[in-house]
Amino acid sequence: MQTTKITAAGGLVLNDDGALLMIFRRGKWDLPKGKLDTGETIEACAVREVMEETGLQEVHIESAAGTTYHDYFDTYLQQDVTKETFWYKMHAPGQQQLVPQLEEDITEIRWIERTGLEKCLANSYANVVQIVRSTLSL
Repeated sequence: MQTTKITAAGGLVLNDDGALLMIFRRGKWDLPKGKLDTGETIEACAVREVMEETGLQEVHIESAAGTTYHDYFDTYLQQDVTKETFWYKMHAPGQQQLVPQLEEDITEIRWIERTGLEKCLANSYANVVQIVRSTLSL
């Protein structure tokens, strides 16, 4: 069976207090991310997806954080997929309202202080744990 490659981008978004924005989707804590649109730059994709999934109105990329890969079976495409995700460390200034993108199965969004990160990471995906630990030096 053929494997399809999907390119995506997302963000490790920190607020003014240094808390990390995490989303709760399909029973796991995750980071906002999504698929690259045709003609879009990877950086624009990362910012767009973060804003769409969280409701943030202002987000700034600070630096590249790394790239992760994971394989899964896409039930919509009915085929195996390798997803390459480009991650960016971002900043969301001020007190912005968070609005979960329900159509993407996001049921909760939270700013997680460093002291609470390990609890969330214990119920997350290996690639998310990897990028959070390497970016935030945990």
